[in-house]
Amino acid sequence: MRYFLTLFCLALSFSFASCEGDQGPPGIDGEVAPAFEIEVDFNNANNYAITQNYGFDIYPSDVVLIYISWETTNSGQEVWRLLPQTALFDQGVLSYNYDFTDVDFSIFMDATFDLSTLDSSWTQNQYFRVVVVPADYINQVDTSNYDDVINAAHITNIQKLY
Repeated sequence: MRYFLTLFCLALSFSFASCEGDQGPPGIDGEVAPAFEIEVDFNNANNYAITQNYGFDIYPSDVVLIYISWETTNSGQEVWRLLPQTALFDQGVLSYNYDFTDVDFSIFMDATFDLSTLDSSWTQNQYFRVVVVPADYINQVDTSNYDDVINAAHITNIQKLY
């Protein structure tokens, strides 16, 4: 009888191990931070600022980093700089800056002089990359280094929203 009970328990455990249930809801294979690129035209009508919703949920612990396309090297490499960025002019100081909430972000220009006097190369067709990074990925990463952040957050695709 003991032999029969042992075989029965063994057979029962094999049958449960080989059962398969319904597939669960689709999920994300590993956490990947969302990142997207936007083009902005700053002008007097928008008060040299834009505010935009993310279009997805972010957690209160997430960190939003925004980079500006600052220049292109002779070899064609785009140089991305973390905001805020400052430029000095004869008439004063210009700053590109940002802020964010769980719902939206703002990118804005600030200056110690009248922004309408700026050349359009500073206000038109400005490209920004918005990177929403879970706080766990930010630890010990130089956030001013765009490539380090992208690698640490496992970002492989930057969606262009223009």
